[in-house]
Amino acid sequence: MHSISEENYIKAIYHLQDGKALVSTNEIAGRMNTKASSVTDMLKKLADKNLAEYVPYKGAKLTDKGVQCANQIIRKHRLWEVFLVEKLDFSWDEVHDVAEQLEHIQSQKLIDQLDKHLGFPKKDPHGDPIPDSHGNYEKTNKTILSKLKKGDKGTLIGLIDSSKNFLKYLDKQHMKLGTNIEIIEFEEFDLSYSIKVNESPLQISKQIADNLYIKLK
Repeated sequence: MHSISEENYIKAIYHLQDGKALVSTNEIAGRMNTKASSVTDMLKKLADKNLAEYVPYKGAKLTDKGVQCANQIIRKHRLWEVFLVEKLDFSWDEVHDVAEQLEHIQSQKLIDQLDKHLGFPKKDPHGDPIPDSHGNYEKTNKTILSKLKKGDKGTLIGLIDSSKNFLKYLDKQHMKLGTNIEIIEFEEFDLSYSIKVNESPLQISKQIADNLYIKLK
């Protein structure tokens, strides 16, 4: 059993790792919005529980046990997001904060039953993969929209930014997971894109293009 604070740190390190040998104390402090000294104290605790490897003055990385723990926290978070959208009619921009609270529920039976009740979903409402009870998840071939070329066509299958403001912007543009997108033109002057969204023309900035995952057709 881990404390809520420990689980939040484990999840933060997991998201920051992304192939790095070590995540710096300052990076973790920035993500957790806390002081570096507080991070150091927590990293020592996680190391004592064999959840992280801590190298003084350099940073930390999760152990295999820590990665397994992170995957289960993420699994719970994303299953709750699916439940909130599909069963309780939350919109996709409302679910993150509520799921942040629900992800700390410890009952394994509850989560397994939730998974079964939802039909074992593979993705959350934002297109992120949901790990199974063993931490495995489906990998999908996807490309960031800003790396596509004129004439490329595909389907919106995920987001890098799932903040409330970005999701509301996508709602305004009638863009959701499964939306068909075609690249019409790239504007070198301001790096913007002219695209078709389900056959309707739309101009988007590079910032938007950098945050959309497309599966090419």
